[in-house]
Amino acid sequence: MAEDGTRRVGGIEFGLTKTGSGPPLLLLPGGGGCSDYLAPVARQVDALVTTYRVEPRGCGRSTHDGNYDLATTLSDLEALRRLLGIQRWIVGGHSHGAFLALAYALAHSERTSAVLYIAGAGLQNDRSWHAAYDAGRDAGADREVPHGTYTWNPECNSVANADYKRYVRRRDLWRDVANLRVPFRAVHGETDVRPVWPVEQLVAALPDARLRIVPGAPHDLWYTHPDELGAVLREYLVKLGLT
Repeated sequence: MAEDGTRRVGGIEFGLTKTGSGPPLLLLPGGGGCSDYLAPVARQVDALVTTYRVEPRGCGRSTHDGNYDLATTLSDLEALRRLLGIQRWIVGGHSHGAFLALAYALAHSERTSAVLYIAGAGLQNDRSWHAAYDAGRDAGADREVPHGTYTWNPECNSVANADYKRYVRRRDLWRDVANLRVPFRAVHGETDVRPVWPVEQLVAALPDARLRIVPGAPHDLWYTHPDELGAVLREYLVKLGLT
């Protein structure tokens, strides 16, 4: 049954939209700090899975209280899973949401069936990556999403970016990545100004990982290449045997 509204967990409200039918899929927006904008992605897979599009704390309809650090976000997602009565779910996201999905899987592998990693940036804070991204953005190659597609919380974004940079410096990070026994499935746009090589590193390090590049697609693949993105995601889900 479709649901669109908020859920209260421990006194905190979370924006949540539930669609589709089948095994559960958590789908997280990017930013950090963005409200939900992933309805077009959910529509591509709703015939196979029950999609829970969650707005993390500080995003969209969720509580804005200044507690936007990564540890709190991951704890919130785990509390929400328990409230929903889900034993294990596929965790996925776009851009910064892809990072959150991977970080959740690393922290809660026993609750994660698979990771869907859409247009993520890998686990790095590399100067050459940022230089390539900045050059592409300044040249106008970073496609603008339609006006009004989502709202954005700059305070949440600042905290999220700072915590990401701390996270990628964790001493045992790549050991934990190499030991993650959860299927990892990534998709990236060929013309995304965010270079793909850090995602290729993840795929090389993880025990069970795949990456598909969508030719000609930008960062927000569903606007220009919805059929191609949908085909990749559905193929991943079917071949994983989770549907």
